[in-house]
This record gives sequence, structure tokens and C-alpha cells, in this order.
Amino acid sequence: MSFETGLYEQLINKLVSNKLDTLDCQKFHISETLLDKEEASQYLSLYLSETIRFALNEIKEKDRPLRQIEISNKIIKLLAEELKNIDLADNLIENEGRILEAVFSKSNFPYSNLKDRLKEITPYTRLSQSELFTGNNTGISLESEIKKEILSADEICWLVSFIKYSGIRIFKKELEEFTNSGKKLKIITTSYMGATDAKAVEYLSSLPNTEIKVSYNVEHERLHAKAYLFLRNSGFHTGYIGSSNLSRSALTNGLEWNLKVTTQEIGHIIDKFQKTFETYWLDPEFEFYEKGKDQEKLIASLKRQSNQGVNLITTFFDLKPYPYQEEILSKLDSERIIHNRNKNLLVAATGTGKTVISAFDFKRFKNSNPNPKFLFVAHRKEILEQAQRTFQHVLRDSNFGELWVGGYEPQKYDQLFASVQTLNNRLKKLELGDDFFDYIIVDEVHHIKAESYRPILKRFNPQILLGLTATPERMDGGDITGDFHNKIAAEIRLPEALNRKLLSPFQYFALSDSIDLTTVNWRQGKYDINELTKLYTEDDRRLGDILKNCEEYLTDVNDVQALGFCVSQEHARYMAENFTRVGLKADYLVSSNSSNRDELRNKLYKKEINYLFVVDIFNEGVDIPEIDTVLFLRPTESLTIFLQQLGRGLRLAENKDCLTVLDFVGNARPEYDFEHKFRALIGKTHTSVIKEIEDEFPHLPLGCSIVLERKAKEIILKNIKEATEFRRPQLVQKIKSFKNHSSLPLTLSNFIEFHHLRLQQIYKKGSWNRLCAEAGVIEEFSEPNEKEIANFISNRLISCNSVSYLKFIKNLCQSNFSNLNFSEIERLKALMLHYDIWQKSGPDCNFNNLNESLHQISKNPRMIDEILEVVELLMEEIDFVEKPIQLGFEFPLKIHSRYNRNQILVAIRRHKFKKAKPSREGASYEKSINTEALFVTLKKSDKDYSPTTMYEDYALNKNLFHWQTQNSASPNTPKGQAYIKSKKNVLLFVREQAKDEYGFTMGYVFLGEAIFQKHSGEKPMNIEWKLEEAMPAYILKESQKLAVG
Repeated sequence: MSFETGLYEQLINKLVSNKLDTLDCQKFHISETLLDKEEASQYLSLYLSETIRFALNEIKEKDRPLRQIEISNKIIKLLAEELKNIDLADNLIENEGRILEAVFSKSNFPYSNLKDRLKEITPYTRLSQSELFTGNNTGISLESEIKKEILSADEICWLVSFIKYSGIRIFKKELEEFTNSGKKLKIITTSYMGATDAKAVEYLSSLPNTEIKVSYNVEHERLHAKAYLFLRNSGFHTGYIGSSNLSRSALTNGLEWNLKVTTQEIGHIIDKFQKTFETYWLDPEFEFYEKGKDQEKLIASLKRQSNQGVNLITTFFDLKPYPYQEEILSKLDSERIIHNRNKNLLVAATGTGKTVISAFDFKRFKNSNPNPKFLFVAHRKEILEQAQRTFQHVLRDSNFGELWVGGYEPQKYDQLFASVQTLNNRLKKLELGDDFFDYIIVDEVHHIKAESYRPILKRFNPQILLGLTATPERMDGGDITGDFHNKIAAEIRLPEALNRKLLSPFQYFALSDSIDLTTVNWRQGKYDINELTKLYTEDDRRLGDILKNCEEYLTDVNDVQALGFCVSQEHARYMAENFTRVGLKADYLVSSNSSNRDELRNKLYKKEINYLFVVDIFNEGVDIPEIDTVLFLRPTESLTIFLQQLGRGLRLAENKDCLTVLDFVGNARPEYDFEHKFRALIGKTHTSVIKEIEDEFPHLPLGCSIVLERKAKEIILKNIKEATEFRRPQLVQKIKSFKNHSSLPLTLSNFIEFHHLRLQQIYKKGSWNRLCAEAGVIEEFSEPNEKEIANFISNRLISCNSVSYLKFIKNLCQSNFSNLNFSEIERLKALMLHYDIWQKSGPDCNFNNLNESLHQISKNPRMIDEILEVVELLMEEIDFVEKPIQLGFEFPLKIHSRYNRNQILVAIRRHKFKKAKPSREGASYEKSINTEALFVTLKKSDKDYSPTTMYEDYALNKNLFHWQTQNSASPNTPKGQAYIKSKKNVLLFVREQAKDEYGFTMGYVFLGEAIFQKHSGEKPMNIEWKLEEAMPAYILKESQKLAVG
């Protein structure tokens, strides 16, 4: 019995199992997996569908349809008998085998002949079967099919990157009939490439019951979809997804491919289509188009896109910050409010909107501090002029600020955009107090020499000092973080900037390096530079490999603008000389020839040289947007420097397709950190870097790719696994040898920072004190509740990020649980701690009261010290400000903090000291306070990707959340009525998935009170909730990603 080799996704039945048994395991690899619980019904129903179809087709009797119906009904009856709790009697098929074609109200049907009308409006390809249109379908044109779809739909949603009048006028009759009948038409389009006809948009906006949204984001257009959705009240929805925009050529005579999908056949695709459209519709990037009012704005945008020289007034950011900018603003708030750090450094690559973020930050400050005195400092007039325009736009105040640079002289000093040179020249004459300015921004601080901006920083002491830079390394070698609490307050993450198309996408190739670095000495967190230089300049074989790889991976080695990052001046010189020797145009820029900086920069810009070899960054000398290739010719130990070097090639430039990165990877020392480098390129995911590498990087930013050569991949995986997947004995050994590698005292904080570890990696192996005792660095100890407290720290404490709750725990521990006179909110927090540690009610733990429970914790002094150390680390990592909620009763939880289920159940009074009420469903109601908590896990399947799992709980935008009830709820049941009438407090708790990448249970983010907006469907009901507080950007992004793919 033969078995074809290859990939399968086959449910194993008896036949398949028998075939597998015949295969020789010595000759064949066989891989199997178990059904995922969330996907089992999908697999089984598809399998049964095919089995039943096959069986029914085999019936050869005279009354074939009747026999097929009879057998189908027997199957339905069997299901009803097996599943006692559901009623399937209504699903039995009538014996006649009739198909319902239509139902129309006679009072609202102006046609004399039903059959003729059905012929006019029913699509040729029908409503239940999918179809592929390739531009040459015999007898069926896409145009004629869409006309019928329009006439038979109840709501239409179109998503197209551009609209031509020639593509609209062929549907005028149908669209006018559709919209005049009171049905809704919704269209999302863009000014992409200036291709849209303003006349087409203006005509569509004139139709009744029609809404149009347009993206004017001409700089970074992201919508290229061509999709048409036709919704029907009957539930028989259809959609078209493909390559056709609304143009005559695309719809009629082009060889465009479009796939028709139906709810009946591929329901999950229609479902995803609907959700995606809904989230786009609610995205502020798409603005409502009003007939007459917005025509001029659209025309200007179209002309700008088609390079007709019109200067569009609106900017990309258009008044409201994007989610990634909200995240930055939230981090700045947390630095000031939680950590009391008012001197903040914001790092972001050039072109990613640092100035815009600073304008939004100042706007927030201004809202709570009327008439603040403001100073923006930069080193160039052009920067100051652009900054002033940006601030005026964000603040909606065309008179905001005065320039003080060149020939500009301000009338007042309370809103200044001033050059550093002007300020320094006038500083002594300025009779302004130290605290005159409330808010100061220093732009591009790495460009300004210490002697230039030092007097300004010394002179003024503002409430807020905000530094903006693309790189925290100062031009004169100084460290600018010293002026900002030695900390970068916030960064725009690389993946986010790439996804927003603010930076050029990259293709990153990790190539095998013949040099073995395992024997090179490691000093102060770096390889020894002299040893690296010797290895790299005395091995011509390595040079040959580099040249060979350039030839293989670069389109044309004589037509690139490449930067090569070297370990030393000698190495840079060696590379340039040898590239030149083989006929390539190359040079080097190091400190000894820095006077040639401008000349070399211009040569690279004009392609008079193709390769410039440098050491580290040399910011101004190599700041060329056109750079399209980066060569990493040395290991870069600092993640910050690696990202700065990579960033040199990520600037957007005309005709630049992408950045090519060649990174030469040799056997590395165990101290070298590959994981953080790849995490920075990938971005935040819920899978480990190891799994990302093994799965060939499925979650990269849009347009980017990473390719690892086999040997390089082995080296990288081995390094990361040894650094992150160590066993307990290896961790104990690292603790034991810490003093041999670091001059710092051994603390949990110093240890994880030195080894680039996270708390989860430590606590997956055991408690810190127990590990230290095993390593012999502290005395052996024995405490009565070590096991319970260690379990609390690892499974609950390290997933908590509530400042108020952490402070409460800290205060209790510092007082050794001596002050137990609690307010009501403190008592609830104490009860939360009780359940965190003991996991059971008081009586079940033999405690008579809450104080006894807390006193028992106090008998573990060493573990209390460990709790305190962990709490300090957790508080230092918090980068958002939690918000209070007013419910009419005392409530211990704060909005946007993360809590476990037991903590939530204590807060809503389900768990009391004497009794814990069970709660396993997705909702828990407490009558005494008339409050229901909704528990939502966004990613319900255990698999990384589940195409058919219906994610019915998801964010529509930052204030609206779509939620599905339990299966039993309908608008007519008491449960459904309770939601609709909204007479109770509904609190929403959301987590990304059940377990984090380390296997620990994830807590729920408290999104606050949810207010009922509308509902649809029954058993289950779909409900739209409005949040009183906008949800955090990371939850919004994760939720929408799962909902729309």
C-alpha cells in the first residue's frame, strides 16, 4: 500500500492509520500532532462534510434526493440524541428537498414578476459557492456579477486604494437604485499615487445613505487592498478579494484575478473581511468625506501624490497621535508621575516623528499647566522653522511661538524656538530666572557639543526637560544620558516604525564567518579590540568570503551605497584598501582622517565611491538617506549601537527599494548576546526568539525578511539556547561565579542586568534565595512558608504591574506586617495578597482571620526580603500610569494594570476571607455590588496561528470592544436583557493569551468600565462595549491583529 511523501493536514482515520502502519520507520519520517481544542470542531466538521458528500453521491436509487434527505436527517437525529443540551429538531430537512431562493415583503416589492426580478438580481455564481474570476471567465464578467451583487445586497462595504470615474459610472444605475432604497453604502479609499478621480468620490458622496472615508496619508500610504463586501440580512454574504480597483480596465477588460468568497463555504474569511473593514472604518487615519466641503482637500492631496507641486497643509499626524505615539507619551508620563524623573530622553530614528511626539507631550502639559513658558532649542534654522509649524498644527494655534535665530528677534520670551548659538550668545544678557521656562526641549542633542548646550542646561531648571535624538551617543564622545537621569525614557521601536513605513524595510542576511571568536578575551562587556583587529586584518580568507558574499547578495557590487562597520581604524583601512585592490570603489572614514568627512560623504552620495568603511557610528559624517547596504564586519556588543548602525541605512529615499544587511557571524563567546539583537528586529511577540528563528521569522515587520545561512543559524541558536534555556544547575553555577565576572555586589537586580535575563527566566528555575543558597553564596536557611511564597513570586507577583498594589505589598513587607489597621481598600488589597500566597480561603488554610494570615507571612524574613527586591524591580519596569475608577463603592484595582483572576474576584467581592466562590466561565457576577467582570483571552487557540478559529472578542478601536456572550444568551433571556438595559456595572478584563512565552499564566489587563452600545445575533449575542478610558496601545494592537489577521 503506497503513501505519497510530502506535507499533510489529514485527520487520521482507519484507512490512513493502516497505511501508516505499512511504512518502514527506518525509511520514512512521520510527524503527527494532536487536535487543538479550539480547532477540533473545524477539522471534524470538514472531515464529516467530505465523508457525507462522498457517501450521498454513491446513492444510485431512483428516488436519490429523497434517500439522501432521509440519511441526512438520521445524522441530525443522532447528533440530537448524543447532545442532550441542544435542540436540533428544527434542523431536520423537509422531505421534498426544497431550496429557499428569496423572501420579500409584498408591501415593499414594486415588481410584477418575482421570477424575473430574481433573474435580474441573483448572481450567476450564486450565493453559496466561491469562484475565481481571472478576466477571461467564459460567459461571466466581473462587471455583470457585481451589478447583481449590488442589487441583491442589504449593505455594501468597499475597500479600494483608488477609484476611477470610469469604474463607477458603469454601476451608476445599480448604485442609485441600491442607495435610493434606503440601504447603506460604505467606501474606504485613499489618495494613493494621485490615482483616484475626485469626480468619482464627489459623485459617490452625493448618493443617499452613502458614507465615504479617505486616507490623506500621502507620505506613508499603507492601504493597497481591493475588496468588495456584500452583506445580506439573510446571512448569505459574499465578498470579492483580488487585484481590481474601481477602474474600467480592471473591472472589464484587464486580466485581473479576483476571488469570490461566500459565508456558506468560507465563512471565516468573510468574518475576517467584515472585522478588518470595521477596524479600518473606525481608524482615525481614514477621515469622513463630505460632499462639497472636502473636495478641495482631496484634489490638493491627489495633486501632491501625482507630483503636481501642491503643498498640502495637513500633516501626516493630523492632530491625533497614533497608537505607537500614545505608547511613547504614556512612557513619558510614567517617568514623571511614577518615577519622579522630569528630565527625559526620547530616542527615535530620523523621520519617525520625534518632534510631533514632543508637540503632543507639550500639549498634554499645557492642558494641566495653563500658559506655560516654553523653549525649543535646536542647532539649525530649518529644524526650528519645521518644529514651530508642527507645534502650531498640533496645538491648533497658528500664532504659537516665536523664532530666535538668524535675523529673527522675539517680542517676548515665553514661547521660543531658539538656536543654541543665539541662546549662548545672549544668555548672559537675558534677565530670566532659573525657573522662567516651564518646559524645555533640546532637539538632536547628539549634534550639539558639550560647551554649546551645557550653559543652557546649567542656567535653566524647568519643570520638564525633554531631549530628542536619533542616537544617545554624543558627537564629542560624551554620554548625554547623564543629563537625563542616566536613562532613555522612551524609544520608538524599530518594528513599529517599519510597519508604519516611516523607515525603509530591510533584508537581513546572517552569513557564516570563518573566524572563531570563542578564544578572544572578553573585557568589560566587550571583545578585546586589539585581538579582533589582529584576527580580521591577518586573515585574507575572511576577506575573500566577504567579497564573495557581496557578489552573491548584492544586485550590483558597483552600484551600491554601502557602509561597512569595522572594529578599529586599522580594520577600516584594511577593508578599504583591499576592496580598492579588487577594483571596487572604496574608502574609509576614521578619527585620523575626519577632516575629510564632508568630502567622503559627498563621494558616497554621488557614488564616486560605493563602500565607506567606518568605526562605530560617526553620525554626521555618514548620515546619507540613500545608503542601501550595511555590512556588519565585527560583532556589535551594544544593542543600542547595533540599532544606530542599522539605522544609518533605514532612512527613506527615492528609488530605494530596501536596505540590504550583510552580517558576518562567527562562533561567539557565550557572553555575546544574539537574542536581544533579533528581538529588536522582530519586535514584541508571544513566542521566544528561538521559536521565531526555528520557524523562519513569521512575525517580522511588513516588507522585511531575515535569512540565516545554515552555519550562522546553528551558531546563533546555540548561543541563544545556552544563554536562555539553561537548566537549574547551570543557573546556580552562574550565580556562584558572578563575583569572578563582575565587580558589582551580587543582587538579583545586578545579576539579571549583567546576564541580560528576565525575572521569568530566574523564577522558572526556583526562588532567588534558594538558588543562592544552592550556589553557596548565602547561608543555608529554612523558613516555614518558603514554598508558598516562592510560588507566589514566580506565578503571580512577577506578572503584576499595578503600582498601587506593589506599593501596598512593599509597605507591608517593610513594616514586617506590623501595621494591620486597614482602610476598606487596604483590607481588600490584603485579601488579594492572602489569595496570592495561600490560594484558598482563610478557613481552608486554618486561619481564623485575615491578620493571622498576614502574620504567618511575617515569619519568613528572608523570603520577605526577596519579595521586596522583586517588587523594586517590577516597579522600575512600569512604563504607564494606572488610572482610578469610580464605581460607587470601594474598589482596589486600577485601570490598565494587570491582575490575576483571584485578585479580580476579591475586588468584585466574589472571594471573601471565609469563602471563595468558584468562577470558571468568561463572566462572573456579584449581586451584592451589582457588578459583573468579563474575562477575555484574545488568543484562544494554543497554536501560533489558527486561520479558522473565530476570534469574536476584539477591539474595534481604542474605545470600542466587540465581545461575544456565552452560547445561551439571547436578547430575550434575562442574561441578554441585563446587558442591553445595562443596569449593572460591567468591568472588562483582557489578556493576550493564557500563558506567556515562559509558560507562566498571564494576568488580565483591567480596561475599566464597559458601557453597552449595541448588540446583534443571539445564542450567542455579539455586544459592542464602549470603554470610559481608551485602552493601551499594545492591547489595541494585539487585539486587532488577532481579529483581522
